[in-house]
Amino acid sequence: MALRPTLIRLAESVSARPLNLQQASAALLPPIPLYRNILRAHRYLPVEMRSLGDVYVRAEFRRHQKVDNPLHIIGFLSQWKLYLDQLPAGPEGQHFKGKKLDPTLIEKMSAEQVGQLYEVMQVSKDVWRPSSGQPANENDGGSNSKS
Repeated sequence: MALRPTLIRLAESVSARPLNLQQASAALLPPIPLYRNILRAHRYLPVEMRSLGDVYVRAEFRRHQKVDNPLHIIGFLSQWKLYLDQLPAGPEGQHFKGKKLDPTLIEKMSAEQVGQLYEVMQVSKDVWRPSSGQPANENDGGSNSKS
């Protein structure tokens, strides 16, 4: 990413938890430390969530490596910083289940973004299904049929 000196100065201070986008832009991390901190935070997530998250983070940072527009850079870094701030730190990450999306955020999405979100939802459901390929209810019902 091509950061200009003014953007680097904005990225210097880091607060405990930014409250909104304006505050987050003043608390940006430079791209490489942000990337590393996200991958470190993923270490404590369950294996399935970690592998999916690591691949996604790597792909997104690679896609945005050559972005020159300062607004896109600040938006990208601030959203990833907000994501990092929402991740639990340390071993309590093992029990992290994510969070619900704000309905107003979904209303602001384009049709393409909603479609992408739906695809992510379907892929994540496949990750958490039992390995036998059967729904969880069918696995429990067959063993207790004898009285």
